[in-house]
Amino acid sequence: MGSQDEGKRLAAVAAAERVQNGMLVGLGTGSTVAYLLTALAERGVRAQFVCTSPRTEAIAGQLGLPVRDFDEVTRLDVAIDGADEVTPDFWLVKGGGAAHTREKLVAAASAAFIVIVDSTKLVPALRGPVPLELVRFGLASTMARLGSVRLREVPPSPDGGVIADYLGPIEDPATLAASLASTPGVIEHGLFPPEMVTEVVVGGDGEATWLARASASTTQSQGASR
Repeated sequence: MGSQDEGKRLAAVAAAERVQNGMLVGLGTGSTVAYLLTALAERGVRAQFVCTSPRTEAIAGQLGLPVRDFDEVTRLDVAIDGADEVTPDFWLVKGGGAAHTREKLVAAASAAFIVIVDSTKLVPALRGPVPLELVRFGLASTMARLGSVRLREVPPSPDGGVIADYLGPIEDPATLAASLASTPGVIEHGLFPPEMVTEVVVGGDGEATWLARASASTTQSQGASR
């Protein structure tokens, strides 16, 4: 196993230890989450899981992890997911696996959001590209409004959206996020603001390090609705 894969595994195993019996847990999508699924199955924790993609759901089923339909719940105890880039102030770029719309919905519905990455994903500033999910209808005009954008040669999102990447500069993530969100034809973008993030687990150099955002809290008085 290469050092980057080992870092992913270390972060995933550490995050899996936070999952307790009776929890309702959101599961992201991607190579780091694949290590998380294995770690959860090995622990044998009696929790229930909401998956952000058919790929994650299929692996969870193979490992015997009980999956709930997201339409059946309104609140989760925690969501755990990877990221493509993480800045020191906890801005994220996500969506390399083309599931960022569902990932953002699950993170927003969770009392805590734990991000698991290897150390190569830590960056001083976001570089991009920023994944986008676009409405197929009027796609050419949407792309013209966006400017620096390129369609990705991948299947549609789990909900049928077209996957693309914004290639322009990221001078201020908040300004760009607002601009992308307000562009007609954009379903969702892959910029996740710091206020969504509770903790980041970084795997590298043989250990997992927990980083907490200063104003984030890992506890919340109201439990998840089941």
